Amino acid sequence: MAEVLVFHHGHGLTTGVRDFAGRLRGAGHTVHVPDLYDGQVFATLEEGIAHAGKTGFDTIAARATAVAERLPAELVHIGFSLGVMSAQRLAQTRPGARGAVLIEACAPVAEFGGAWPRDVPVQVHGMDADPFFAGEGDVDAARELVGAAPDAELFLYPGDRHLFTDSSLPSYDEQAARQVVDRVLGFLARIGQGRTGSAT
Repeated sequence: MAEVLVFHHGHGLTTGVRDFAGRLRGAGHTVHVPDLYDGQVFATLEEGIAHAGKTGFDTIAARATAVAERLPAELVHIGFSLGVMSAQRLAQTRPGARGAVLIEACAPVAEFGGAWPRDVPVQVHGMDADPFFAGEGDVDAARELVGAAPDAELFLYPGDRHLFTDSSLPSYDEQAARQVVDRVLGFLARIGQGRTGSAT
């Protein structure tokens, strides 16, 4: 089984993020879900991002790093939207990472210096008409990553919703979210069994 570190999105640590983590735990994986907002959850994404900005994005990133450093290096890093920045940075720069799942965001690989580690498999998930993921260049960064990394997959889902995987938000899309969970569970199973090195 895999050990997983999940970073929440801009709303905060919602029940939907907790439910996602629970699905992974139910499959036997060890899952850590830190609260980088100190217990605050925001009704709108705008409020949540404003809070992150006021707190300081560097502070949020430092909190994520501090959590990771208390855990084994051999983690699968999963991030939702804003949380992708921490998940991608740690997977790309912290030695020992076993994998990454980037949901509804993706930064250019150059953002964190150098190339994607060849031994770190990665999945990226997003909706094909999401104004954030598709409209702000994340999908282009994801295509670049998939083209450069030896074990990488990009999954696009029809729709224009952001945070479609969070069951506690109005943007939730049950069918697409179920596909994401199934694909992530397959990814984790493959990592847990040591079968990495080529995309499936």
